[in-house]
Amino acid sequence: MANSSGEFSRDQRYINSRITRDGRDGYPVEPGRYRLVVSRACPWANRSIIVRRLLGLEDVLSMGVCGPTHDERSWTFDLDPGGRDPVLGIERLQEAFLKRYPDYDKGITVPAIVDVTSGKVVTNDFAQITIDLSLEWAEHHRPGAPQLYPESLRDEIDAVNEVVYRDVNNGVYRAGFAGSQEAYEKAYDQLFDRLDWLSERLAGQRYLVGDAITEADIRLFTTLARFDAVYHGHFKCNRSKLSEMPVLWAYARDLFQTPGFGDTIDFGQIKEHYYVVHRDINPTGIVPVGPDPSGWTTPHGREELGGPPAPVTDRP
Repeated sequence: MANSSGEFSRDQRYINSRITRDGRDGYPVEPGRYRLVVSRACPWANRSIIVRRLLGLEDVLSMGVCGPTHDERSWTFDLDPGGRDPVLGIERLQEAFLKRYPDYDKGITVPAIVDVTSGKVVTNDFAQITIDLSLEWAEHHRPGAPQLYPESLRDEIDAVNEVVYRDVNNGVYRAGFAGSQEAYEKAYDQLFDRLDWLSERLAGQRYLVGDAITEADIRLFTTLARFDAVYHGHFKCNRSKLSEMPVLWAYARDLFQTPGFGDTIDFGQIKEHYYVVHRDINPTGIVPVGPDPSGWTTPHGREELGGPPAPVTDRP
């Protein structure tokens, strides 16, 4: 929604219950007890899909996948037979929220984690979910899983994440949903100023923080992956395409070609979500055919900067 000055303001009222080792919020880490609900279209949910895959949590945390579109009520499981999630038995994610909070009046968002035993949502705090998958679920990580949020780098990761969230992750939405020319241009300038800053930062180092993939790279990647397909045109972020920003384009392709990243991206669902759901921006609901995604698999040359990609076991 836009405020009185036309600036987009994201509703950040999330359910902040956490699944922890000690179960202090009533939700202890327990293999098989919870279900991660996502949509491959959503950049915020895409982060949790990547982290779950990199850490090898597939066997202990199941995943339900909603379709790419939703209405004012919530995301739906229209990709599943009968339109119901096979584990939770529900048609809409909204059902899990209302089962815990009958008068719930905030956003029904993905990612969300649902307690399978009760059918109630536990949390939809997307930023905390991925951190907790790294820290609280550590004893269930696959052998050799990467340290995505290492203690020695947390302050720097947090600092980078803060500005990337403000100016890039949320910045594209602030441009796309701006309610005035002034608000749009402010968001546009902040976005591209930050992308230029990121290009300078990444010109001499393979990853955003340290010499290996961290939470910071995952959070930036999911926005970059959607940039040319959606944000450049749909959200009017059109100073330049990602493919016209050499450093960021090579960086994004490097991550895309790392197991756990590109194999979580579905450009068809991504485009369908934005162009069909956002009828205030795209009234016809026409989904563009392009751009050609084949460039994502071309050589990137980032290996010369050092730093190994995160190894991942061969899972679908």
